[in-house]
Amino acid sequence: MPACTFHRLEEGQVPTVSVDTAVPRPVRIAGAIVAVQGLAGLAFAVVLLVDAIGGRGPTANLFGEAGYFAVIFGGVLASGIGLVLGKRWARGPTTVIQILLIGVAWYATGPSGRPLLGLPLGALCVLTLVLLFGAAARAWADGDQDESDATGR
Repeated sequence: MPACTFHRLEEGQVPTVSVDTAVPRPVRIAGAIVAVQGLAGLAFAVVLLVDAIGGRGPTANLFGEAGYFAVIFGGVLASGIGLVLGKRWARGPTTVIQILLIGVAWYATGPSGRPLLGLPLGALCVLTLVLLFGAAARAWADGDQDESDATGR
């Protein structure tokens, strides 16, 4: 169980309780992977925006695509940062993102004939899911970890 810390109050202070839970290493690693995925998606949105401004293609479509990718991968980046910071809410969206990206990896590997892109992406997605569903990460997500589980070993 997480340890609660109670602080002595001075006159006029509002009582607070802080919950002390360490984020397991696998969760932080998964968060870093997801944050990099988000940054890569945002970089792609910037490339689309530059193409639209440069007039390389249907401008309205490229602006729309850039905006779409910025919103989607902004959320991916937020989920990654959330995991690194130990926010439990980020685990659910990250799981969905990885499952969707496994589909993208499969399409890149098979029908698109780009296994050099698809296989590493698929491996990263599977690794992220394994990290998020390991014993230490599950205990952390449930709020059931103790001090010995905090390291993720």
